[in-house]
Amino acid sequence: MKPILKDHALNQLFYDARSFNGWHDQPINNETLVRLWSLTRMGPTSANCSPLRVVFVTTQISKEKLRPCLIESNVEKAMTAPAVAIIGHDMAFADMLPRLFPHTDAQSWFKGNDKLIAATAFRNGTLQGAYLIMAARSLGLDCGPMSGFDNDIVDATFFKGTNIKSNFLCCLGYGDSTSIFGRSPRLEFDEACQIV
Repeated sequence: MKPILKDHALNQLFYDARSFNGWHDQPINNETLVRLWSLTRMGPTSANCSPLRVVFVTTQISKEKLRPCLIESNVEKAMTAPAVAIIGHDMAFADMLPRLFPHTDAQSWFKGNDKLIAATAFRNGTLQGAYLIMAARSLGLDCGPMSGFDNDIVDATFFKGTNIKSNFLCCLGYGDSTSIFGRSPRLEFDEACQIV
């Protein structure tokens, strides 16, 4: 039996973790972003398809390219974050399956099946985006995941010439606690779950 994480770890990952809108002026070094990926990639995906692709926007020049993609209420949050992760999924993920899932011909499952490709890429890329949030929290980073941007402009700006499509954005940094709202309610077990 594996041990249950201590309360301080559960609090950092879940109970005390919040979505931040403002940041302390403290950069994230590249080594932390590499370590973040090292953790994120370990979460499960179907047939180990691993469609997540991430662009970490950290420089002011790159942030200015991101600015026109954002709705007005997200501009300040993104421009002041030490990093903004563009969470995307590669629609050509199946090309990597001979390497990532070598014990069977998983690539053939997707050949010519655009509907399955789209569903698999989006589902598993979203899962991996959630893993990234949890991995970031485990490394002491705070997160500000968000929609509220133009996917087409992001794709044309950051993924041009690729098969990658953006899903959501996640600001990363060291959160300013004055930027968060009160905790919104969550559903109780009986409202959302059944045991059958």
